[in-house]
Amino acid sequence: MSAPLTPPPSPHEQAAAAYPHGKAGDAAYPGHGGWHEKDGPGMKTEMREAAVTAVAVALGGVLLGVLWWWLSPRVPLVGDVVGDNWVVFLKDSEGEQGIGVDGTFTLLSLAFGAVSALVVFLVRRRGGVPLVVALAAGGLLGSVLAWRLGVWLGPAQDVVAQARSAGKGVTFDAPLRLSAKGALLAWPFAALVVHLGLTGLFGPRDPEQLSPLEPYVSHGA
Repeated sequence: MSAPLTPPPSPHEQAAAAYPHGKAGDAAYPGHGGWHEKDGPGMKTEMREAAVTAVAVALGGVLLGVLWWWLSPRVPLVGDVVGDNWVVFLKDSEGEQGIGVDGTFTLLSLAFGAVSALVVFLVRRRGGVPLVVALAAGGLLGSVLAWRLGVWLGPAQDVVAQARSAGKGVTFDAPLRLSAKGALLAWPFAALVVHLGLTGLFGPRDPEQLSPLEPYVSHGA
């Protein structure tokens, strides 16, 4: 009398026998600690780091404002009296000092954007969407802070009072102004581009996922 044929074990039984101390998914993808383990910091941690990053980047606007005020070319003005009123006009109507003021702010902002992106990348290589948003927001806030600080440090805004104080026909410096308001976007734009490039070139790589083990099915009788 022959023994009854035993059916082959199912794939689930084979996986349980092959990995008695853990799930088959854990063995197929080592280092992940299970399917439900979160990879990286939690959302609260990311948001906290993003807030700190935004504030730190924005504070860099203080240095940008000082440099802009110090390095920007001066726009010469001259006051004159017409009748009983003071009239202020450019000493050099064809001068490009006004364009130089905007250009100085733009170039400095691009440099600050690149440096801030590099620092953020070195401190927090893993990045994340909240961190990138914080980098852009901090750069924009820093640009606005630099703009207002530079205007405050520069000559007084009341050019008529300056002309009266300087005297008729005497040259004095115009207030520091940012005519091209689009320059405020130079810092966040440069920060995003540089950070994206650094992340693509030197950012951490996700481990290659191994293909799931195919269940072995016996074809024997």
